[in-house]
Amino acid sequence: MGSIMSLSCSKSRMSSQDEGNASESRKRQKMSPEYEGDSSRLIPGLPDELSMQILARLPRICYFKARLVSGKWKSALLSSELYSLRQELGKTEEWLYVLTKGQEDKLLWYALDPVSMKWQKLPPMPATVYEEEPRESFSSLWNMANPSVKVVEIVRNWFRRKDASEQMPFCGCSIGAVGGCLYVLGGFSRSWTMNSVWRFDPVFNKWSKANSMLVNRAYSKTGILNNKLYVVGGVNNGRRGGLSPIQSAEVYDPSSDTWLEIPSMPFSKAEMLPNAFFTGFLKPIATGMTSYNGRLCVSQSLYSWPIVVDVGGEIYDPETNSWVEMPAGMGEGWPARQAGTKLSVVVDGELYAFDPSSSAENGKIKVYDQNEDAWKVVIGEVPVYDLTESESPYLLAGLHGKLHFITRDRNRNITVLRADVPDSSSSPSSSSSPVVGSCPFHGKADSVDTSDTVIWNVIATKDLGAAELISCQVIDL
Repeated sequence: MGSIMSLSCSKSRMSSQDEGNASESRKRQKMSPEYEGDSSRLIPGLPDELSMQILARLPRICYFKARLVSGKWKSALLSSELYSLRQELGKTEEWLYVLTKGQEDKLLWYALDPVSMKWQKLPPMPATVYEEEPRESFSSLWNMANPSVKVVEIVRNWFRRKDASEQMPFCGCSIGAVGGCLYVLGGFSRSWTMNSVWRFDPVFNKWSKANSMLVNRAYSKTGILNNKLYVVGGVNNGRRGGLSPIQSAEVYDPSSDTWLEIPSMPFSKAEMLPNAFFTGFLKPIATGMTSYNGRLCVSQSLYSWPIVVDVGGEIYDPETNSWVEMPAGMGEGWPARQAGTKLSVVVDGELYAFDPSSSAENGKIKVYDQNEDAWKVVIGEVPVYDLTESESPYLLAGLHGKLHFITRDRNRNITVLRADVPDSSSSPSSSSSPVVGSCPFHGKADSVDTSDTVIWNVIATKDLGAAELISCQVIDL
């Protein structure tokens, strides 16, 4: 009897073990790559449509590591479908991209995520060399240069160099951002201006070459209208080997990677010049360009180093493909910084400009009043700690619908400041801190309620050593 029961229990255990082995086999089969099931999906158990919705909601700073999960995740995170979905869901993020000039005059890009306050260093830009440059052209002197260039210092440093193939101290390239990509246009290779265009795609985190501009140019001005990149003015190599200002303009369509010539920038103030001598001596150059109210506003100056005379500007309308003279108050009152160049930005439809004061440690922010054709002070004091003689000791940017000021703090760190109007009913944001030693700054324009207090909050800092600020752009992805 006992042996019969023992045999019965043994058979029962064997039957149970067989069932368990079969169950485990089925599980392994489902997990096997050959099994047609969840293994082909981005997230097991979820439709890919829902998985894409989840990925689109992740902060963009997470994408760098998320690509390492699997090949399918990497393909999804690099797809245009994901970024279109982010836009549909209202989950795009604005990042600030800052161009600096470091040791040995190398241009380096850094990206700031203002939410996480993390910085990312971009891959270095490809080196471009103008191969057809004759060696004897090195000895040619400039007869004209952009006002932001310290000509005497550049020429002095240039002749000190032993190798004529070394690049200029500052490459003179122009910067733009359109279609979710950064663009670096023109500049110098050795002593020759270029028409090359390099594009940086933040999604793939790499540089690629775009179609070249129609005209070789350096120190040109750029602006964005209707998702197209406009380039105006600058300088190029003249007939005698020196540099001469140009007034030509062109537009780039990123969707087709093509350039199209548009009417050259006119100079309506030519009648101001008393005689032909001054007409040949003083040349009109573009000193700033901003996209405002659907048009390109280009400020101008008459220039022949060391003389700089502000003379208003011109406005380009893409609808009529024509230029009109800039309103007198706008052009003549546009605040100028070093050597006549203009620093401005549009935030929520308002045109702001930085006006350096006589003090070395502050300045003012002005806004353009279109109705009165006048510039008015809206922030009476802006902390400026960078006392170096850099080309761009400070920059302006519009980020998350607010005005931002990029400069150096007292510790020589690159600092991003945000202009905030605090809400008395809420506590200060934990993600930012007021500028050390600063006090509230009151707007002084008639159009601004002077009871509102503007506080400059530090949202990010970065120790970049002795690197100088060159330019900045904002990309929304």
